[in-house]
Amino acid sequence: MACKSHFFLLLCCFLFISINSTFSLESETDCTGRWIHIRRLPSRFNLDLLTNCSQYPLFDNFCPYLTNHGLGPKTHNRSQSWYRSDPLLLEVIFHRRMLEYPCLTADPNLANAVYLPYYAAIDALRYLYGPDVNTSMEHGLELFNFLQENDARIWARRKGIDHFLVMARPAWDFSQSLAVDPPVWGTSFLELKEFYNVTALVVEGRAWPWQEQAVPYLTSFHPPTLALFDSWIKRVKSSRRTTLMLFAGGGGAGAGLNIRRSIRHECENNSHSASFLASGGYSSVYYTKVCDLVDCSNGICEHDPIRYMRPMLQATFCLQPPGDTPTRRSTFDAIVAGCIPVFFEEQSAKMQYRWHLPEETYDDFAVFIAKEEVVYKGLKILDVLMGIPRDQVRRMREKVIELMPRVVYRKHGSSLGLRTKKDAFDIAIEGALERINSRLKSGRF
Repeated sequence: MACKSHFFLLLCCFLFISINSTFSLESETDCTGRWIHIRRLPSRFNLDLLTNCSQYPLFDNFCPYLTNHGLGPKTHNRSQSWYRSDPLLLEVIFHRRMLEYPCLTADPNLANAVYLPYYAAIDALRYLYGPDVNTSMEHGLELFNFLQENDARIWARRKGIDHFLVMARPAWDFSQSLAVDPPVWGTSFLELKEFYNVTALVVEGRAWPWQEQAVPYLTSFHPPTLALFDSWIKRVKSSRRTTLMLFAGGGGAGAGLNIRRSIRHECENNSHSASFLASGGYSSVYYTKVCDLVDCSNGICEHDPIRYMRPMLQATFCLQPPGDTPTRRSTFDAIVAGCIPVFFEEQSAKMQYRWHLPEETYDDFAVFIAKEEVVYKGLKILDVLMGIPRDQVRRMREKVIELMPRVVYRKHGSSLGLRTKKDAFDIAIEGALERINSRLKSGRF
């Protein structure tokens, strides 16, 4: 297996050995109904794809972020929990975590679910930004053919219903109609009837979920021990919130009416003083800023968490307007910072992450303001947030902090203490198993 550099070699060798020596740590775990078989795929479906990390200049060069088994380089040499993580590499990180899942079985006949270690989003780059754009409707067919031709009984046993995979891009990027000619954007992986039965864990699902379920975006926080996680919680709780609201992102600079433009306009033109805020229900809270803008245009924040995490730690509310799609990685960055998210579309989170952020809890940790009220009716975000009683704000922040473990992907090989807290990976696996079991019980196959 050829790798381009030393860190590639380390990554490839580790994964290659692990993939070919499936192991289980079930001695201290009840694995009833939780057995998972990792399907052995040729390296062209995963590891080989990483060697093309610099071949799509229209996208980016993600080679530097493959270190530490996909977590990326540390933010600084002494960092133990913070990395310059690339969201595209969720598939690699998920794969690495699967290798230490405590209920693995080498016998697919004993498995309650089958994991496909296919790096779908990375493979999709050749269709989205590379030479295969005109054949994007074929994305996934090579994988399906392999599943049919090699140990076909594994697929045929339940017609693929017990299979699941991770796709580190929004479902929209994989749902281009097969009838579109010429292709406009995306691949047709989720439109292929061959994969209708497979559960796809994506970072954003469609409004009418069929195969997919949304799981949290990858943040830059990956603690390896409970002590380091608790240390971060302590810092979040003690941080002085000197900014009322913050928006970290790009867009909104044009003349067109949209929620990002309204947010930018309100922030840039707001000159209220701290004493004004004190008369609006924050009798003992003094803000040095009403609104803070962190410019993340052109992806400058993506691999630099310090740029936005420090301001988030100082903010009470973090605004999460939709962009090209309804969801944002920033939602999970905000939760990690203990900053209360403010949503402007139901599809931005409430209708997405039901496993990790239960729908019935949203009023306890988030604020919803319909974007139409702001853009077309002149509702001021500031007025809404000022109207929330201080005690309620405190309770909401406590709930945000309580939810933090559920949206963090802890580091592989983490301490036993930290494993007692279910993280984003654990909850995704539980959800996939429950979904598969439910479909099998229904007999719809």
